[in-house]
Amino acid sequence: MTVRVVLADDQELVRAGLKLAISRTPDLEVVGEAGTGAEAVRVTRELTPDVVLMDLRMPIINGIEATRLITSQLTDTRVLVLTTFDDDESVFGSLRAGASGFLVKDMPVLDLLGAVRLVAAGDGLIAPSVTRRLIEEFAGARRRKPDRRAGPLDGVTVREREVLTLVGSGLSNQEIGERLGIAPGTAKVHVARLMTKLAARDRVQLVIRAYEAGLVSP
Repeated sequence: MTVRVVLADDQELVRAGLKLAISRTPDLEVVGEAGTGAEAVRVTRELTPDVVLMDLRMPIINGIEATRLITSQLTDTRVLVLTTFDDDESVFGSLRAGASGFLVKDMPVLDLLGAVRLVAAGDGLIAPSVTRRLIEEFAGARRRKPDRRAGPLDGVTVREREVLTLVGSGLSNQEIGERLGIAPGTAKVHVARLMTKLAARDRVQLVIRAYEAGLVSP
């Protein structure tokens, strides 16, 4: 199956480079482009791609707001944010807006293509160990307190709360299974149920919820 991608970046040269790299890959296809945040939302609504590669610094509306609009309206489209990693607040904000992860613009092309495939398959972009380090950096930089506006973890069982805490700490399903004395497959089932109960798109969003609920602190 071909993964359909929309490129959202205000720099035409960046879009051209990304399009060239993707065009050389048989299982990925660029179906649309956008030079502003507003255009990204419009094009995504019209084309309903699998993945949107979203720059943060976009004209008219920024990448965070565009991400929020897209993820709130199109449940099957995932947003992968592009960043130069110079603004932790923006990156964390994009994850809270519903992004499935983020990329650093100078990352190797093969890694970028692999990340698009990973997100299209329904996984979060960031590896568990990297998730832990980066999210803690964002939270620590902001001196964040638990976000009580996120609401209680209604319907979450004691075991699922344990799993959510470990996900927030950056553990993989294998590591969660070892920690709790359960099979990795059972851990995966718990993670899937948490995604459903907490309306999380992927593992990255579960990490955010764990921080917001105060289960994990930097």
